[in-house]
Amino acid sequence: MSSHHVVLDLSSSVPQYEQIRSQITALVAASALRPGDRLPTVRALATDLGVAAGTVARAYRELESEGLVATRRRTGTTIASGAEAADQGVRRAAHAFVARARSAGLGDDEVIDLVRGALLATASIVPSPGSPPGC
Repeated sequence: MSSHHVVLDLSSSVPQYEQIRSQITALVAASALRPGDRLPTVRALATDLGVAAGTVARAYRELESEGLVATRRRTGTTIASGAEAADQGVRRAAHAFVARARSAGLGDDEVIDLVRGALLATASIVPSPGSPPGC
């Protein structure tokens, strides 16, 4: 993975470590990163992004706690073997949804708002893994 895949929005209220974490998660979900792929070292990614090494280290720790990456002394940080974030059917449905939304003239922010609305609407029906009861 090169750092050009991760882009920080310095004006965003989302913490930089969370932007890094969510973008790497999205790259795995989109199969742009696959199990065994090596991530840049903490120091290298921090330098490329112009952030403190601790920021990248926190993102990597969060990814490791989620089971998405594994860090080993000799191999560095790699995408974990079980890291297929969504099954193929869900991935295809997501791609179809985005294609349909774009053909209807919706922009990225509107698509994201629709997904957030769907998540909120279904939160009481099927809680997401790891969410507290009632969420």
